[in-house]
Amino acid sequence: MGWRSPLLPLLLLFFSFITLSMGGAKESGLRICAFNVQKFDKVKSSNYRLMHTLLRIVSRCDIALLQEVMDPKAIDALVKSLNRYNGYHYKSLSSKSLGNSPSNMQQYVFIYRVETVNVTGQHQYQKKQSFVREPFVVAFQSNRTAINKFILVPLHTEPSQAIQEIDRLYDVCEEVSKKWNNKNVMLLGDFHAGCAYVTRASKKKIRLFSSSKFSSLIGDKVDTTVSDETHCAYDRIIVHGEPLLKAIAPFSANVFNYHKEFKLSRSLALQLSDHLPVEVTLKGSALLLQATPLLILLSVSAVVQSFLSAL
Repeated sequence: MGWRSPLLPLLLLFFSFITLSMGGAKESGLRICAFNVQKFDKVKSSNYRLMHTLLRIVSRCDIALLQEVMDPKAIDALVKSLNRYNGYHYKSLSSKSLGNSPSNMQQYVFIYRVETVNVTGQHQYQKKQSFVREPFVVAFQSNRTAINKFILVPLHTEPSQAIQEIDRLYDVCEEVSKKWNNKNVMLLGDFHAGCAYVTRASKKKIRLFSSSKFSSLIGDKVDTTVSDETHCAYDRIIVHGEPLLKAIAPFSANVFNYHKEFKLSRSLALQLSDHLPVEVTLKGSALLLQATPLLILLSVSAVVQSFLSAL
């Protein structure tokens, strides 16, 4: 039998703890994602390969906004799979079916991790003739973030009315800010805010782009599409409220190119959607970030004491 140091288990425990602690520091923020899943219905949800890809995309996010959801049963199947996937528990919150055509009624759906965030309010915008699919606004709270309370305003614009609908989000933001007495609002979704739908000249007519109150996190030159034939910043994340803007983790606003990240063929990626998800991360709370070095220090102290006792 080989010799085994009595300190070996302690050292392994020490390095494991440091690894977990450092990992916790990296994961202490809150990732918010928005994805147009393109006619997400029972047929698409019954396709194992597509559902597995969607599962991998959504499981990266603490809050995922899905758009173009056509069938609630498809969401039920997705949430059920998520709850078996990575140890987190997920819930969903859906709008009613929205649209002006019986054949194209869609839902906004938020899927969120119960362990990291909770819902404190919801509001269906109802001003008539403002949107084809009126925003379904949700207020969230999380002890994991520096901002703690924030509001998410989703929108999937009607392409032919993109300029007018994006501009009207200004009014939605004003309404929900007053409703919940909270100016920290994030507006996100497939705005069709690029290429022929929203040109550089037409952006001047849109208050979300012309007002200094709002900051666009996904730039005009970003490509949020899967196809090689398009290069358009259709999907956007726009932030209102200086505290919320300061709470954004630097360089975290990005497109998640699942086609490349998961090494999928472009044809398979396009079967899921012709859009790429957009995402942003809120910084972790100061309490969490300060606690990690303290835990490491206590761990070091315990190992040192055990070492001295073993001498």
